[in-house]
Amino acid sequence: MAPTPADLRRWRKYLAAERAEASVYRDLAARRTGEEREILLALADAEGRHEQHWLDLLGDRVGKPRRDARTAVLGFLARRFGSVFVLALAQRAESRSPYDSDVDATETMAADERIHEEVVRALAARGRQRLSGTFRAAVFGANDGLVSNLALVLGVSASGIDTRIVLLTGIAGLLAGALSMGAGEFVSVRSQRELLDATTPNTNGSESVAALDVNANELALVYRARGMSVEDAEAHAADIISGRQQMAQASPDDHESVGSALGAAVSSFCFFASGAIIPVLPYLFGAQGLTAVIIAAVLVGLALLATGSVVGLLSGTSPLKRALRQLAIGFGAAGATYLLGLLFGVSAG
Repeated sequence: MAPTPADLRRWRKYLAAERAEASVYRDLAARRTGEEREILLALADAEGRHEQHWLDLLGDRVGKPRRDARTAVLGFLARRFGSVFVLALAQRAESRSPYDSDVDATETMAADERIHEEVVRALAARGRQRLSGTFRAAVFGANDGLVSNLALVLGVSASGIDTRIVLLTGIAGLLAGALSMGAGEFVSVRSQRELLDATTPNTNGSESVAALDVNANELALVYRARGMSVEDAEAHAADIISGRQQMAQASPDDHESVGSALGAAVSSFCFFASGAIIPVLPYLFGAQGLTAVIIAAVLVGLALLATGSVVGLLSGTSPLKRALRQLAIGFGAAGATYLLGLLFGVSAG
């Protein structure tokens, strides 16, 4: 049967999407090296095979396929940034493939798209691991600042006190919260580094190997204490004493992964303060009463939607759902303190 105009439009749409996705993977590959580059180029080749399928169906009716807006945006981001955000978006794009239910797509193509989703998920996971610590501190620090200071400002404002006091309260909340976050992060990272120091093997142990009693082989006790079986510990210790292996030395990798205590404290202070300043802005610029409350709520709501969307993108889930969840939690906390402020204001009156 001759294809209908609707069929031709659908095939052209798929053709445009395949071309755009292949371009995205090539753009990402251009910013990678080694294995990741090879994987991305292989994905681009697979999208090329899918492109050829739609070209064969269209024949001389290819026309001018319309641009796929979603993958066009992905391509732009890949060329400009090439970050984990693009891979997270690409993962979502692969997960929404319509080939499972399309009669004109082959079973192989549908299976390819499912596998592509897992490949991109694995690539994105590498990037997520690399930025998980910084990202977590940024999102949760800013989110804490947004929610806690909005709740504080709205609660105090609802009680009916002077606007200047509300402003001072908001600034005090910003400083108190940011300093508390910074101090807590400093103590946490410093404590973790001290724990690592306490568990790092002492380099003096390797200097004692030459003087050990070969028959007693007490070096094996070290490895048994670290969890090896008796046989493995004795064999490993014998290899070290005989010179076939070197005793493991302390590595700085764990300490580097923990990071600097001061750096973590400063980052937490800044992240919290960047969120906490937003509810205070209307009062800084002279807004008062209900007007200031509404402006503060709108500004914080937009910020919560933004942070929630970023969480959704990086986690490979729906940005909209995560944004709305973040908004509901933030406004729920702020709404509760606003109602308490109204209650105390009425009681005091």
